[in-house]
Amino acid sequence: MAKRRFIFFDVGNTLLFPNRARMLAPLPANRHPTLAQWQALERRTKQEFDAGMMGGKVDHGFWWTFHTHLLEELGTLDDGVLSALVENTQDSANWDQILPGTRDALERIRQDYEIAVISNADGRIDAVLRRCGIADCFQSITDSGIVGLEKPHAEIFQAALREMKAEAAASLYVGDVYSVDYAGARNAGMDAVLFDVAGAYREQNLPRVESLAELEHWLKRSAG
Repeated sequence: MAKRRFIFFDVGNTLLFPNRARMLAPLPANRHPTLAQWQALERRTKQEFDAGMMGGKVDHGFWWTFHTHLLEELGTLDDGVLSALVENTQDSANWDQILPGTRDALERIRQDYEIAVISNADGRIDAVLRRCGIADCFQSITDSGIVGLEKPHAEIFQAALREMKAEAAASLYVGDVYSVDYAGARNAGMDAVLFDVAGAYREQNLPRVESLAELEHWLKRSAG
């Protein structure tokens, strides 16, 4: 096994998190779910989405399913509101919540590894990362909106590997959705670990962490 030299990060729910107030603007403020309710919906949606992706049966995207469940729980399923919620979630500018200590953790990680980003986004994730103060931590930023292919397609991982002049066998991918991030990276020949803040994969026998601090410990344990 090649010595790990490169780490590629997802962005959404890994480095940056939803600005829920902006995303949920189509709903009255008193109907917005709490963080706990949001994460419960995330866990449910990931399980359904992964099952569909692995079975080749997904008709709609992750956030379409997520917001459908949300509106069903609120008893206000409406196609116009659903479309507006999905559109807001797919706007990279609405993913601008960064956890304290993120830049410090990335600075420590990049002392030992070359780090980069691979994100399913709208062609503007570089600007969001700059606005959040961490874009310069990465040697390359691969955005599906620019590449024209989304994870889990192997080609987007391969494009990022070429940009970094990295071997897949010496590379790790860190992302939050099993069927898109973990399986996609593994199919491209990379190692992978799930960044599982919402705890969707706690009951599964998969490599996973719930914070960048945990990732740092995991990297030390798995170095070699």
